[in-house]
Amino acid sequence: MTNPLVVTSEPEVKQRLSYAELIPAMREALIDLSAGRVQQPVRTVIPVSKHNGWMGVMPAVYRGVCGAKLVTFYPGNGARGIPTHMAMILLFRAETGEPIAVLDGRLITEMRTAAVSAVATEALSRQDSCVLAVLGSGVQCRSHIEALRMVRSLDEIRVWSPDAARCRACAEEVGAVAALSADAAVRDADIVVTVTSAAEPVLQGKWLKPGAYVNAVGAVGPRRRELDAEAMDATVIVESRDAALIESGDILIAGASIDAELGEVLAGKFTPTPGRRVVFKSLGVAVEDLAAALLVTPGAMRPSAISN
Repeated sequence: MTNPLVVTSEPEVKQRLSYAELIPAMREALIDLSAGRVQQPVRTVIPVSKHNGWMGVMPAVYRGVCGAKLVTFYPGNGARGIPTHMAMILLFRAETGEPIAVLDGRLITEMRTAAVSAVATEALSRQDSCVLAVLGSGVQCRSHIEALRMVRSLDEIRVWSPDAARCRACAEEVGAVAALSADAAVRDADIVVTVTSAAEPVLQGKWLKPGAYVNAVGAVGPRRRELDAEAMDATVIVESRDAALIESGDILIAGASIDAELGEVLAGKFTPTPGRRVVFKSLGVAVEDLAAALLVTPGAMRPSAISN
């Protein structure tokens, strides 16, 4: 007899998942990915053109589970007052194929994305970085500020988005300054985060100070980008080369080269040139979702009745 299927709602995820646990879990998962200890194809994306959205299927095999995240992205949802990204995560026991857990994946996606950026920021930005600029004022703005505060002492935080009222509200909520322009937000910032729904560049390289560090998070797809070519003239780090060469318009349109995967940096196999701008292009990969899901449902991996 198989164990009962564990179903976890978003409120339960919120109770059980913390950045204190999630950041180290993301670090370990990315090292394992780059070391070849994860089976993970590039996600399959199905356009829902009629409604200006898409659905992605993200499978992987990792640490005793095989699973997949089903994720949707509808950029117009922000105007409707609902999340642009929504998801479900399914886990199966790798040994037997038994289904063991179903989790709401929206908050997991939000938090693991910010946690990965925190891992990258800790590894790739200067230790004395203290000024943060965030372009975008949605949920990822809030989650990134919370996660980055875990790895850097931030003296000043600036937020910008095209919607001035939303930008002011977000800035007030997170204890930041609402910038009047993207340029004003980015000037002299040590760390820059782009978390917008833009399809065209919102960050220009000429605004960045020498040696600035950038987490480029928002644009997914070969024709979408947040950074111009000058901003991408940098040391470029990714989660997965295979994914970035298919899914990153920031890289493909600029003709940028990929210097390393983040897991290679974390394992000490690559060190960026000191003083050179670094861009971490984050796309999100399935192993991050599985690793986060295992933190939320550790009991799901108790021994199988079949294996007893």
